[in-house]
Amino acid sequence: MSEVLAPADEAGLAGAVAAAHAAREPLAVEGNGSKRGLLRPVQAARTLSTRNLSGITLYRPSELVISARAGTPLPEIEAALAEKGQHLIAEPPDTRAIFGTDRAATIGGIVAANLSGPRRIAWGAMRDHVLGVRFVNGQGEVLRSGGRVLKNVTGLDLCKLLAGSYGTLGVLTEVTLKVLPAPESQATIGVRVADLAAGLKALSAGLGSPYGVSGAALVPAGASPGGPAHTVAFLRIEDFAPSVAYRTARLAQDLAAHGEVRMTDAAESRAFWAAVRDALPLGAAPEEAVWRVSVRPSAGPRMVGAAQAIGGRAFLDWGGGLAWVAGPASAEAHGAIAAAAAAAGGTCTLFRAPEALRLSVAVLPEEAAPLAAIGRRVKATLDPAGILNPGRMRAGL
Repeated sequence: MSEVLAPADEAGLAGAVAAAHAAREPLAVEGNGSKRGLLRPVQAARTLSTRNLSGITLYRPSELVISARAGTPLPEIEAALAEKGQHLIAEPPDTRAIFGTDRAATIGGIVAANLSGPRRIAWGAMRDHVLGVRFVNGQGEVLRSGGRVLKNVTGLDLCKLLAGSYGTLGVLTEVTLKVLPAPESQATIGVRVADLAAGLKALSAGLGSPYGVSGAALVPAGASPGGPAHTVAFLRIEDFAPSVAYRTARLAQDLAAHGEVRMTDAAESRAFWAAVRDALPLGAAPEEAVWRVSVRPSAGPRMVGAAQAIGGRAFLDWGGGLAWVAGPASAEAHGAIAAAAAAAGGTCTLFRAPEALRLSVAVLPEEAAPLAAIGRRVKATLDPAGILNPGRMRAGL
């Protein structure tokens, strides 16, 4: 275990990075360390944690804006918003179950990984709701981008660049997010279908309807040990209770032609989508690898077939565009899933696996040469000594 540096404030964190830059010593950057099993392990003698940079620094419910230090646990943010009847728009996952830890993800870690849940199909990704950030670059300089208002033109938009950079370009110290009122109620329609192709048609019909579907998942028969014996397409509607009742009833009528329809109440619906958000329908065993594959929705069933071919399982979210796959933690299995994703024109992320596998394979697809060149220039500008999470996304970077 590497030495952990956990400064009490932003100045202390900047000083730690500046010292590492001067000494050319790499740092493993994390919040609570809840997602250490994601992507490649970082080989560094020291870990720099933001866990002591915690707390909400600004919350204006009437303006739909919240700011918090990067080390603030995600449940703390969600609880504060819930008190005012609001929520995080992108529905980020609770990563504790999939990584087998009791440490909650931090808001900085969620933004740095750009993790979004089922609501992404209706409201966009986590990065789309980041209004502003403060961060420390690889030279120990404190920078900020964006602001604390919904409309601003403050400097360069580095917010989207840092969201999804996994701490390789800068260490987030504070994030500002747009939030929205939480829906009063929700309900889910489950359509029992003959196969994946029929399920995809049901999802497409629901998403193309005028009823405002905010979740669309397809769970194949046998997606998890002891799971449902039939393939089911699930569609969620969220809003005021009378609106939800009306719209789900109408949508259920429209979808009856696709298969047997079952409607759930708000409590059952919330529990189901929390499970989908956290990839629980996979029932992934601790020794299995988990992949997150983004493809066009029509190619989703192909990824389920690829999972089954390696002796694994999968289910689809985002209307078929996101495949969660669990299977053997082997280089052969990884190669098969990555190849299937590439053949479908998608991208494959090795989301969870033993350290030995994550060190030996490409956990992310290779970038096109022009994009890779731009990425190297950005990295050289923000972290010229290459000390922040080296090798986290790709070997040697």
